[in-house]
Amino acid sequence: MMMEKLKVYADRMSQPSRAVLIFCRLNGIGFVEIKVDISKGHHLSSEFTEVNPLQKVPAIVHGSFNLSESHAILVYLNSAFPGIADHWYPSDIFRRAKINSVMDWHHSNLRNGAVSYVINTVLGPATGRTLNPKTAAEAEKVLFSSLSNLEDIWLYGDGRFLLGGSQPSIADLSMVCELMQLEVLDEKDRSRILSPYKKVLQWIDDTRASTNPHFEEVHNILYRAKKKFEQQCSRIAETQTKPSDKIGGHSKM
Repeated sequence: MMMEKLKVYADRMSQPSRAVLIFCRLNGIGFVEIKVDISKGHHLSSEFTEVNPLQKVPAIVHGSFNLSESHAILVYLNSAFPGIADHWYPSDIFRRAKINSVMDWHHSNLRNGAVSYVINTVLGPATGRTLNPKTAAEAEKVLFSSLSNLEDIWLYGDGRFLLGGSQPSIADLSMVCELMQLEVLDEKDRSRILSPYKKVLQWIDDTRASTNPHFEEVHNILYRAKKKFEQQCSRIAETQTKPSDKIGGHSKM
């Protein structure tokens, strides 16, 4: 009996969602993308809560099987669909254990720093949330520490990818999608953060190149969001610099 077509519940503004979507496209996995717009509260709906009670994206439904958490989803997809190249999640138990290790590290380090920094510098203010400079500063420290670990520990040897690999794994895809969210930052700020890490920058470029055209297509939403945020910031700046018509200001009347 054939299993129903895979359903992927995703918001492309979500880094883990993008990783799952790109993996499916790269590996020819037939699926239906069901958009869950977090900014509109779709993840809180009763319909989505039935899919994932944790109300987080991404999530998948494959026949009668539901699964959440992007790393678990990527591992499942690698096993559930035939013809997936071994480099994504190697059959060699030692290399697989290393990939699991770097993905576990990702959650409390790179993800923690990148998400918190972007929310408290760009995404928060753009969506009307109060800016928290203290939290942003703490997140920046975690982000810099994580980038140093990527540069000095995980990107070792002559390989172009994590753990000295010659081809990308699910860990590469997951973490590059994480760092791509820095695209929404002001260009000077993004450069300040990433430019000291030459190996990381090369790794991002290599992973992008090895997963195109799907990588760019799925990440288009970030480039559009950046333009939108820049326009919002310009409008706010113009409003703040306009002379006031209130008492004490210069009235045109």
